[in-house]
Order: sequence, then structure tokens, then C-alpha cells
Amino acid sequence: MTHRVRVKEPETAPGASGDIEVPGRDITPGRGRLLEPLGLTLVAGAGVLFVVRPEFYAAGVHLFATWAASLVQ
Repeated sequence: MTHRVRVKEPETAPGASGDIEVPGRDITPGRGRLLEPLGLTLVAGAGVLFVVRPEFYAAGVHLFATWAASLVQ
């Protein structure tokens, strides 16, 4: 699910894939292991809430719309 960024060395050929794991070259070392399941849990919870209690979705849209309208005035 989480894709690691591979850093190509300057001396590599243009067609090289750069799939060799180099320790310390991960863009966010270790953070994805905690944040990804947390984000997926929040999205799943919001999806369940949208299906079970759709009036919360309508109230959220109304709240956002009134907040945006207050910024315009």
C-alpha cells in the first residue's frame, strides 16, 4: 500500500530502475506504518457514519456552507 521513494544515484544509467533498497533513503522512515492505518480507520469510520447516519453528512455540508458564506461577507 505505501510506496517507498527510490533515489537514483547520479552515476546510474538513464534506463536503470533504481529498485535497490538503500538504508536511510526512505522519504518518511517509519511514519507510514503508523499514519496509514490511522488514516484508513478514519476514512472507514466516516464511510460507515455516512451510511448509518446520513443526517450527519447533511449537517456537515450545511455547516461547511454557512462557514464559507460567512467568509465571503
